[in-house]
Amino acid sequence: MQFIFLGQKWIGLRTIIMRLTCMFSFILLFGAAGLVVFIHLQDPEDIVHQQTPGIKYNMGPQQPKKDCTSSNNQDIRVRKNSAEELAMGNQKSSLYPPVNIPTQFQSTDRKQNIMFVMKDRQKKDAEINPIGLHKRRRRFIIKKSPILIAMNNSSLNLPLLKSEDRNNNNWKSLYQIQRERKRIMRDTCSKYKSNNRRIITPYHVSRIFVEDKYRILYCEVPKAGCSNWKRVLMVLNGLASSTKDIQHNTVHYGNYLKRLDGFDRKGIYHRLNTYTKMLFIREPFEKLVSAFRDKFEHPNNYYHPVFGKAIISRYRVNASKEALRTGSGVKFKEFIQYLLDVHRPVGMDIHWDHINRLCSPCLIDYDFVGKFESMEEDANFFLHLIGAPQNLTFPRFKDRHSNEERTTTKITQSYFAQLSPAQRQHSYDFYYMDYLMFNYSKPFEDLY
Repeated sequence: MQFIFLGQKWIGLRTIIMRLTCMFSFILLFGAAGLVVFIHLQDPEDIVHQQTPGIKYNMGPQQPKKDCTSSNNQDIRVRKNSAEELAMGNQKSSLYPPVNIPTQFQSTDRKQNIMFVMKDRQKKDAEINPIGLHKRRRRFIIKKSPILIAMNNSSLNLPLLKSEDRNNNNWKSLYQIQRERKRIMRDTCSKYKSNNRRIITPYHVSRIFVEDKYRILYCEVPKAGCSNWKRVLMVLNGLASSTKDIQHNTVHYGNYLKRLDGFDRKGIYHRLNTYTKMLFIREPFEKLVSAFRDKFEHPNNYYHPVFGKAIISRYRVNASKEALRTGSGVKFKEFIQYLLDVHRPVGMDIHWDHINRLCSPCLIDYDFVGKFESMEEDANFFLHLIGAPQNLTFPRFKDRHSNEERTTTKITQSYFAQLSPAQRQHSYDFYYMDYLMFNYSKPFEDLY
């Protein structure tokens, strides 16, 4: 046995090794215990989904430009331009007669009054809900005090038909369709989702927009009419006289619509239990192709460098230097490879995420479920149910790439025809819960 002289003692080498081993094991055990405690205190969905969509988790935060998002940290220039766009839009002729709006909008100097309303609204919001530390502290309190609510058990159901509407066969038919959609959604949740977790966190309501005047909660699903729905909510809130007056940047970067996670625990609970909750969905494959066409087939200074470069680098053999530099020209087959890869080179994005993850329909009992395929009929039926002004109808226009044909079933099939049968099957499996929950049929006969 070898000995080492320490101070005035000879200590065996084996004894030293045992001591070091015990010490190292203790450090590892202590670290593991700390990690377990940390994970226990965190909501796993918060850890993943609070990352900026599409950014690798080890990267610093970036600010994406999105079709259906509104940032809480837009700079003053964007706010000013949005207000000016809304004001200038109001000077144009509208396709619809004006609705009842606040008296500020009835002045002859519409531009000044509209900007006054916007600034006054921002001022009041700043006084009631100051940004910065207070907002972070409020979110922290909400996370530490989760909202307990029975799954699919809100105190409000679909508004009842008015007595004069009960003899209208069209209204009665649409009403029955809503009941059936809710039943299928509820049955799917009961069969496939665990009923143990009934805790609503800020993440679960982060995509829900609030309209207090008509008591509406709208869960935003990108590529399913979200831009025009935000316009409708702004008109209902008195921010404009017509949906035609509201420009694209005003819709998404104006911050004029409140999100449900911006309220305190009591405000969230009250609105979830007393407001009419609605979402609009779209056939998953069609929604996916629509997102691909919008983000990768047109110039985009966020999706090309963030997603495109990573996708081309990982999935294209012998990619050109120009493609690797710009991220432009992603092919649909490459995009599907990225989507189905469990080790994606870049994270998920709301434009192609699952609807049941965006809106948590098994946790939040939505009163109205509309479909993009019957958008005009469903949307106007909803507006009728909530008592919206009769001259307010859902807009038909397309404000992005307006000269391009909307993504249809035929166009969707042409894109998926580029894939192998196995890739189509895996894509269907990826969105299987959305197909099941919202009662969409299989898009291809060879799927199982």
